[in-house]
Amino acid sequence: MTSWTILARAGTASGDDIILRQCGDVFEICYNGIQLMSNLNHQSEDQLALRSMRRMNFEARRVLIGGLGLGFTLRAVLDLAPPDAEVTVCELIPEIVEWNRGPLAHLADHVLDDPRTRVLIGDVQAHLAAIDTAYDLILMDTDNGPESPVREANTGLYEDCGLGAVARSLGPKGLVAFWSATTSLRFEHRLSAQPWFWLRDDIPLIPGRVDAMHHIYSCSFSAAALGQREAA
Repeated sequence: MTSWTILARAGTASGDDIILRQCGDVFEICYNGIQLMSNLNHQSEDQLALRSMRRMNFEARRVLIGGLGLGFTLRAVLDLAPPDAEVTVCELIPEIVEWNRGPLAHLADHVLDDPRTRVLIGDVQAHLAAIDTAYDLILMDTDNGPESPVREANTGLYEDCGLGAVARSLGPKGLVAFWSATTSLRFEHRLSAQPWFWLRDDIPLIPGRVDAMHHIYSCSFSAAALGQREAA
């Protein structure tokens, strides 16, 4: 039986423990003992990018991704984005960026080498609070979802103040999508309180199966972008 090998380790000032480990062809990043991401199945991350870019008619040129992870969401966006796009990735842990330049680089085909990629080391919430320009598309892939943030500070992203900051950072025809491992009625109520339309896509972990799902919450000021009708 093949065992896990720890390839690298990182920590934060608040005491978080982040581990990169490998077992055969499988790579995982664990955060405080919880498996956060793996290259074993990235179907829902691919769909996060595909569905969002499709709703933007593949014309999103200013894109923000919250969380780099193993690079799969970024790769899917780059594969669909126009040549003049700028895709900004906010990643809190600098070591994760370095791992994506090193032992993980091949997984998503060296996404950080793409000239359209711009990497910011820091908290995506702080970035949203500081900017005065608007994004066409924002993809939040920072946690296991609103019910399972990997650190306490991330809970604000899914509360009214965080959602308000996201809304202010979107252009009038912009779209934001949140990845989540579970559904959340509390989060859905908060989405409904914001000045936008929203919907939830349920994505099978394995295509064709319905026994295990991840979820994508998509929000836009344009009902048409979500395939909905304006209220009469």
